Parts: sequence; C-alpha cells; structure tokens
Amino acid sequence: MTDYGRFHSILAERRDHVLVLTLNRPERLNAVGADMHEGLEAILADLRHDTSVRAVVLQGAGRAFCVGGDIKAFAETPAIEQTPCEAMALVTRGAGNLIERFLDVPQPIIAAVQGYAMGLGATLALLCDVVLIADDAQIADTHVPIGLVAGDGGALAWPLSMPLGAAKYYLMTGERLSGSEAARLGLALRAMPATELHDQALQMAERMAALPPLALQGTKRALNQILRQRSQLVTDLGLQLEAATFLSADHKEASSAFAQKRQPVFHGR
Repeated sequence: MTDYGRFHSILAERRDHVLVLTLNRPERLNAVGADMHEGLEAILADLRHDTSVRAVVLQGAGRAFCVGGDIKAFAETPAIEQTPCEAMALVTRGAGNLIERFLDVPQPIIAAVQGYAMGLGATLALLCDVVLIADDAQIADTHVPIGLVAGDGGALAWPLSMPLGAAKYYLMTGERLSGSEAARLGLALRAMPATELHDQALQMAERMAALPPLALQGTKRALNQILRQRSQLVTDLGLQLEAATFLSADHKEASSAFAQKRQPVFHGR
C-alpha cells in the first residue's frame, strides 16, 4: 500500500476508499514550504496508480486552509547566486509540475476550505474538482500585492470559476472574498458553517467513492480537457511573467515589509 504519510507537512488518513490529506503547518497557517510542495507533487503522482483510492479530501490543519507560499521563508533564506534564467526556470518548473499533477489525478478531489486560502493556497483549492468553503473563510489571490504576477495557477483557475470581469478584478487587486461571497460568485460549490465543513466534505467524498469509478473518472478526464486547453493558453506565459517578477525590487520590498510588519513602498522596478 502506498505510504501517503511520508511527508511531515502533510497528514494522510485512509477511510475505506477515501483519502483525507491535511496540510499540516498550522504554526505557519499551512504556508507551502519545500517539503509540502514536494509532498503534494509526489502524493498526487502516486494517486494516478492507486485504484484503492476513489475520492480525496484536501483540507488544512488549524486556522487556515493554506496562506500560499512561505513569504517569510523567502525573506529569511540566504540568496543563492543564480542567473536570471536559472531563477526563472526554478519557479516555472515547480509551479508547472504541481498544476500538471492536479490535472493528472483521476480521482475526484474535494477541497474543504476554512480560515484563509491565499495566493497559492487559493489555487490549490480551485484546482480541486469540488470546493466546499466555510461561510467565514477568506479567499484571495494575493500575488499582485506582494509584487508578483498571478501566474502559478490563478490566471488559469479563477476565470474558469467566475465571470472574467470579476476574475480580473480579484486577481489584479488581491481583494479578499468571504466564503459566502465566493460561493455566490462560483468559486465554491457551497458555503456552510465551519463546524460542518469537515463532515460535509467527507460525506461528499464517500458518496463519490461509491459511484462507478470508471464512469466517474472518465467523466473527470473528459472535463479536465477544458482545463488542459486553458492551461496551454495561459500557464506558460503566466509562470514566465511571475518568475520575472520574483527578481524584481518590488517583490523584494514586499517580502521584507511583510517580515518587518510595515507598509511596502513600490517603485515599479
């Protein structure tokens, strides 16, 4: 049997044919560090070949689903000497691989979103097949406020879930939506009290796991062709633009300001 619990930042629990994955860095609001990124890629790859799992629940431990990439770690990590091309390749390869892993998983994935889902965290939720969200949750793509292009899945996922004009506004501003508003706009299937979220997600996963797996997975595979086509249209360019802004002075300023708890000052360079 596949060991889904081999990464310390992701808890895995089997319930018959359902696999519950819990992002487990509650002290950092489940910010995505290297171990979690690697773990998600590996677990999603393993699921492709595990017929004993028929549905997946993805949730977060503690007060948040996931607040995105670990900005504090970016600011604290000593700079590694890289050429601009090497830095851009590192960013685009990791993010691109994660998107592909989500699209390759045959089983339905249900996101149970409580607390905060920000930046990459929002993307992780929206790449799932069904999103259930707590009424009082907050979801946003916060790339632009920290000086980055929303390229690691935001430009792919948000316009597929809500009207393009609304997606443009929320991606360009990083403004937050409540869980109730997210459900109204189509980012989530439904919103509910946070106390009901885990049980509702698990019940949905169990219902889906009881369906004929070949029919269900074939339907998902056909529908994912829409995402693949859209991904071919926007993902490469979005990741290249995001990687370029990783090298910008504005992003460095945003990271430093976040760590120092002060307002950033941007200069467009």
